[in-house]
Amino acid sequence: MEDLIKKVSYLKGYADGLDISPKSDEGKLILKLLDVLGEMAEAVEELTDRVEDVEDVVDELDECVFDIAEDIYGDDDYEDYDDDYDDDDFVDDYDDDYDSDGNDYFEIQCPNCGEDVMIDFDMIDDDNAIVCPNCHEEIELEFDLDEDDEE
Repeated sequence: MEDLIKKVSYLKGYADGLDISPKSDEGKLILKLLDVLGEMAEAVEELTDRVEDVEDVVDELDECVFDIAEDIYGDDDYEDYDDDYDDDDFVDDYDDDYDSDGNDYFEIQCPNCGEDVMIDFDMIDDDNAIVCPNCHEEIELEFDLDEDDEE
């Protein structure tokens, strides 16, 4: 970004060499544009410095998380885990497997709004209606039972 500031400084020097009159309308415009360019170059440099600082902090945090994971999982286990890790897989596994009450959940799509809704079997057994948390409309469940399933 220092190149940007140098380029703006060059343009200002070039404008000075052209003896642009600050009294003419064109001269006023050109000088104001050069001032704005200078301010923009400084702002870009400041933002670049801040982004670099944030990148440094993120790198430090990444190293800390890696160290903690090594402590928890061990060197070999964590390296294998880190190579195969995918955020979406973790969320899917968590949603599919985790249930603190021991109930079995399944996902249905609300026929009214199309959002996915998590339902457990106990909700079906109750006489209470199932209500979509998104559109707040009642969801009717229809089951096709085979003769063997009715028993």
